[in-house]
Amino acid sequence: MNIKDIVLISLFAAIIAILAIFPPITLPIIPAPITAQTLGVLLAGGILGWKRGFLSISLFLFLVFIGLPLLPGGNGGIGVFFGLTGGFLISWPFAALLMGWLVEKNWDSLNATKVFISCLISGIGLINAIGVPWLAYMANISLVEAFTGSMVFIIGGVIKCIIATSVIMTVSRSYPVLCR
Repeated sequence: MNIKDIVLISLFAAIIAILAIFPPITLPIIPAPITAQTLGVLLAGGILGWKRGFLSISLFLFLVFIGLPLLPGGNGGIGVFFGLTGGFLISWPFAALLMGWLVEKNWDSLNATKVFISCLISGIGLINAIGVPWLAYMANISLVEAFTGSMVFIIGGVIKCIIATSVIMTVSRSYPVLCR
């Protein structure tokens, strides 16, 4: 790993922290808020690739773990990982890894459709596949109830996928070395 990698990993961890500035949207039917930070997860994987994307999200979560208030509402500390939304947080590095892997795999034929589908798979599919069962367990509700409650995130998730696709495609054309 060289200095450039370390700087990019740190930069994307900072970008995700900055995305916490956007106020979370809390809905009464599910305790997990809608945040802009999952957009940063998609961007980290799609722009940095699977390895650096995974490391940037892991760095961010380590900073949250040690108590920095980097989540919306100024939350941080070990407790957030054992709360209702802990599964969603734990899924982030793996979503960045999957996003990066899908983009890298399709690099030679990369287009907006492939990036958008990659965003859907990693940003909505994987995050919910880990977060929803965790939520059901921690909230002591059925998996069906947790899944039904999480459906409200789909619209916001699709909007984030559209934004991420646009940014990733622009960066991949402008700075192809960055993404590879």
